[in-house]
Amino acid sequence: MQTKPFRIGTRGSPLALAQAFETRDRLVAAHGLVPEMFEIVPIMTKGDRIADRALSEVGGKGLFTEELETKLLSGELDFAVHSSKDMATKLPDGLHLSAFLPREDVRDAFIGRAAPKLTELPHGATVGSASLRRQALIRRVRPDLNLILFRGAVATRLRKLDEGMAHATLLAFAGLKRLNMDDIPTQLLETKDFLPAPAQGAIGIESRIGDSRIDDLLAAVNHRPTYDAVSCERAFLSVLDGSCRTPIAGYAHCDGDDLHFSGLILTPDGQTEHSVEISGKRLQALELGIKAGEHVRAAAGPGFFESWT
Repeated sequence: MQTKPFRIGTRGSPLALAQAFETRDRLVAAHGLVPEMFEIVPIMTKGDRIADRALSEVGGKGLFTEELETKLLSGELDFAVHSSKDMATKLPDGLHLSAFLPREDVRDAFIGRAAPKLTELPHGATVGSASLRRQALIRRVRPDLNLILFRGAVATRLRKLDEGMAHATLLAFAGLKRLNMDDIPTQLLETKDFLPAPAQGAIGIESRIGDSRIDDLLAAVNHRPTYDAVSCERAFLSVLDGSCRTPIAGYAHCDGDDLHFSGLILTPDGQTEHSVEISGKRLQALELGIKAGEHVRAAAGPGFFESWT
């Protein structure tokens, strides 16, 4: 019988906290518990503290999770809630992504001040983005645009836009919806033209391997189609580097017992790409992701990576 609150680790940004509260509320509803049985513990990560450089320059995605994972392993936290696309493909020994909440809209949202659509921006306009994937996809269709680094929480990026630092920016529509800001985008970029980041829109829950008490707690809110789709996407990512140095896109969706995956790797200038589409059974999610990654890696050849990493 649990007598003290479960401790939920999270980053302290408004979006991260919204995701932690959503997780808490789903667990409360699933188990008939009171909200006071969960304590949300905000933790400042190195990725939050370093906001003036690209992640590829300072250590990659693990910068957003290291402090949380240290406290998970020590037992100070019972589990941690993450934006799944911010998770490294290799987790510390003893930890796993044990559950995913139902996935939100995976599309990228374009927020334009000089024009409502990406294709309508003036020649040479400035777009702010911290994502190499978004930068490469933008350059693929608009090589004339000027791309600059935009990092920080959603409100910070929107403030930079309003201050005139750029004519437009891109954000995950899922995050805007979770912050009740879904009226902000001027255009939603469809996945067939602008493939999302692997695991975009999915809230992942990380916990200790072998902690059956927590596994049983989280199993009640695990959304299996999201779990399978994100597992496929992360497997694809792991084959192709998985760091923040590579523009990689990937999206899997479930249709009954079947799973369909589309993946893409680009050079940073967006002018060279290799893509893959693969389908199979959801039970083969990991194998499908690995197979797709190996296909793209073989098609690109080692020179593709060596020339710009």
